[in-house]
Amino acid sequence: MKIWLEAQASQYKLKFLLAHAEDGIIWGKFQDGNLITADSVFSQFAKLRKLTLQQCRIFGENSEVMLWKTDEDFKARLIQDEKSTEFIPENQILWGTQAEKICEGFTLVSDGSQGLCHAVPLADINFDAKQKLYRPLRLCVRHYINYDEETGLARIYLSRLVNLTTEKELANASQTSK
Repeated sequence: MKIWLEAQASQYKLKFLLAHAEDGIIWGKFQDGNLITADSVFSQFAKLRKLTLQQCRIFGENSEVMLWKTDEDFKARLIQDEKSTEFIPENQILWGTQAEKICEGFTLVSDGSQGLCHAVPLADINFDAKQKLYRPLRLCVRHYINYDEETGLARIYLSRLVNLTTEKELANASQTSK
């Protein structure tokens, strides 16, 4: 599975992995053609295993490959943006109010007093010590729009992951594009 994911990432220039398994969430990144997952840096996290995997998304600026488990085996699909693609961007706020540890390009982040944590494949995350509930992590998503020709109604028919970033990086990117 890892070899297949690395081949897809290379072919479509994908940067990150987000997987849901029976035993937890798995973050990963592609570096020099290799997949590095959070469990290789922080051993307490779930490993990417075919046996426990429910779904996996590898994504980048222009495309996403999604792999999911069915009753028989796994299925996969590819979404690629085209110039005429119409979408609504959304920057979802992720858990994480403080950095616990940074190691090999991953940051172990925790959230509030509950101790919820995950290890994201980013290292330069600026947490605001003055705001205890400040969550800087963002998962960028595109929701694709389809129009019904008969009724004229628009609906979101598909969504895909685009990027993992921080609120500060998004603000800097929007300032640069103006």
